Amino acid sequence: MSKRVLSARTLTTESGAPVADNQNSASAGVGGPLLLQDQHLLEKLARFNRERIPERVVHARGSGAYGYFEVTDDVTGFTHADFLSTVGRRTEVFLRFSTVADSLGGADAVRDPRGFAVKFYTEEGNYDLVGNNTPVFFIKDPIKFPDFIHSQKRDPFTGRQEPDNVWDFWAHAPEATHQVTWLMGDRGIPASYRHMNGYGSHTYQWTNADGEGFFVKYHFKTNQGVRCLSSEQAAEIAGQDPNSHQTDLLQAIERGVNPSWTLYVQIMSAAEAAEYRFNPFDLTKVWPHRDHPLRRVGRLVLDRNPDNVFAEVEQAAFSPNNFVPGIGPSPDKMLQGRLFAYADAHRYRLGVNHTQLAVNAPRATTARNYGRDGLMAASSQGRYAKNYEPNSYDGPVETGRPLSAPLAVSGHTGTHAAPLHTKDDDFFQAGELYRLMSEDERSRLVANIAGGLSQVSRDDVIEKNLAHFHAADPEYGRRVEEAVRALRED
Repeated sequence: MSKRVLSARTLTTESGAPVADNQNSASAGVGGPLLLQDQHLLEKLARFNRERIPERVVHARGSGAYGYFEVTDDVTGFTHADFLSTVGRRTEVFLRFSTVADSLGGADAVRDPRGFAVKFYTEEGNYDLVGNNTPVFFIKDPIKFPDFIHSQKRDPFTGRQEPDNVWDFWAHAPEATHQVTWLMGDRGIPASYRHMNGYGSHTYQWTNADGEGFFVKYHFKTNQGVRCLSSEQAAEIAGQDPNSHQTDLLQAIERGVNPSWTLYVQIMSAAEAAEYRFNPFDLTKVWPHRDHPLRRVGRLVLDRNPDNVFAEVEQAAFSPNNFVPGIGPSPDKMLQGRLFAYADAHRYRLGVNHTQLAVNAPRATTARNYGRDGLMAASSQGRYAKNYEPNSYDGPVETGRPLSAPLAVSGHTGTHAAPLHTKDDDFFQAGELYRLMSEDERSRLVANIAGGLSQVSRDDVIEKNLAHFHAADPEYGRRVEEAVRALRED
């Protein structure tokens, strides 16, 4: 008997058997009921029912692209991270952009922070830098995060975002005033993902070859220039093309117009951090550039679109606890909470073996550990590999070298408020941001805030928010108060 070989163009079932008819289901006679024995039909429907996975609670709506990071300046005095060790060295990256509050089907051109998550495929493992397009955030303690997100997401009863919920939470979170001022200002709606900056937002730690630790903040400055949309422009674009940011990123890279960002860092010594005038690990504050100027590190370029958005963007998993030697965490409370929460979210969405997916797996090295089995395990590691350590079979062993310098701790355990520094204040930097704005920028900021705050049904919630703007700057508070009053009297 001759051996039958299926053509490369032969349609098959998932088990590899050829499909005779992909146009008609098997039935009991012409026009009769369908048959349970139609394996191809059942397999197609069953897979279709399972094509989607739980969407991210935040950052659900995203776009992504591959590229590289190239070191342009020597920073070896501050970190011994291998991928930053040599000027001219390139490391492959994957970058995922996203909106924060809306669902997977939301529009791109909305007033919302943007996620800016970079996965560096380094030779010492994957390094995930998970940030936003804003240098600050709404809260400073992760215990508030679920409540904050619930206030910004769709209301359980009405099924839509409610101004009452949004502004009620902010009324009880004075530390949000700085980020609210940023979000409601001219940079609250980027024109595209290419035309916005990215920030690590948190404070991280770099450690040099001598074991000396430094605290750092990351700034990715867009080389395309910052471009933003007004509320009116955004509403029009969102109605015409809800996928406007995705369309722009995809088409730019396909045309060979590869977007790029220059990475800078701010650096603070551990000694200075202890005595700084405000808490340098407070995510609601920036470090003034006059105190800590930007130091250039390198250039990030995106030059390749994913082949499959689901496999490479939806299944991309970024975890702030994915560090490499020379880089580690700081005492930033929000960062500390994210070290657990992000990885745990991916284990829920994608399974415990999500790190074996192509977009998440190391590329410049190989993962070697004793994790085994579990849902969708892709590798058994062979019959002779052991799943315990230590062992006598030449399995992978520890290095004994910490990734980063140790953080000093003292005192008693408990639910402590953040330590107070001499100039800690929830409103000063919001006022500074307002005073940096031109008159036109201030007018648009006031109009954006009043447009949302005037829709709140409770007077006490409005008054609490107005008090925050008054505390930031008297003129700021007065103008918002007058604009809200005018809208509510109409």
